[in-house]
Amino acid sequence: MTGSRALVSPLTHRPAGPAQAPPSGGSPDHLDSLRRHLADRSPGDWRLAGRRRGNRRFADGRPGNPRLAGRRPGDRRRRRAIAALLASTGVLLGYSALRPAPGTPVLVAARDLSPGVLRAGDLRPVPLHHPPDGAIRSDAVGRVLTGPMRRGEPLTDARLLHSLRLPPGTVATPVRISDADVARLISPGSTIGVLAAWEGQAAQLVADDVRVVTVPETDDGKGALVVLATTPAQAGTLAAAQAGGHLSITIKPG
Repeated sequence: MTGSRALVSPLTHRPAGPAQAPPSGGSPDHLDSLRRHLADRSPGDWRLAGRRRGNRRFADGRPGNPRLAGRRPGDRRRRRAIAALLASTGVLLGYSALRPAPGTPVLVAARDLSPGVLRAGDLRPVPLHHPPDGAIRSDAVGRVLTGPMRRGEPLTDARLLHSLRLPPGTVATPVRISDADVARLISPGSTIGVLAAWEGQAAQLVADDVRVVTVPETDDGKGALVVLATTPAQAGTLAAAQAGGHLSITIKPG
C-alpha cells in the first residue's frame, strides 16, 4: 500500500543491532579448554572425586551405597555364620524345652524273684516318670522280700518285711509245708521246728529253733510256703528233706 507504514509485530521483529557475544562461560575457547581438562583426568580421579563428594563407587565405576561400600566381602560370611549359630542355639533350646524331664530312679526286679532275702543283682535302678507310692530307691540288698515279683516290677515298701532282718550267718530258706492251715498259725518272727516224714518212716526233726522270715500268700493248693532264717547247713538238710518227703512244723511259744 502506497504511503502507508508496514505493520511489524513486536514479538517477531527485533531491531537490527550489533551481535551479542555469548556468555563468558560458553565461549568456544572456554569449552575447548574444559574438554581438554576433562580428557586429561584418569578414571581414578573420577572415583576419588566421587568419594570426596560422599558418593562411593565400586571398583568398576558403578555407583555404590556409601553405607555398604566400606564393608569387606568377609563381613557377609561372618554374618551368615553368626546367624546359623543363633539358629542352631534356638533349635537346641527348643528341643530341651520339649524334652521331658528325667524320671525318678527306683529299684525294679532284674528278673522274676521268689520270696526271700534280696541280693546284689536281684534289682536294678530304672528312672520312672510316675513311680508308685512307697517305691524303694536304694538300700534294698539284705532285706526280705515277702512275696514273688515279676521282672521289671517296681519294689515298694509293701513288698518288704520291716520287722525282721536275717541274723548274721544265716540265709533265707524257703520250705513248703504240707498243711496250709498250720501256716496260718505262724507269722514273721515265730520260732519253729521242721519235721520231715518219708514214706513208711517216722518223722524226724531236720531243723530246730529256726525263725520265720515271712509267710507268702499262695493259692496253688500245694501247701504253704514259709521262708526261714537258717544256717547254710540247715538249708542243705531242708532241701534234701523236702525233695523226697513231706514237711511239717512245730511251733515254739514266745
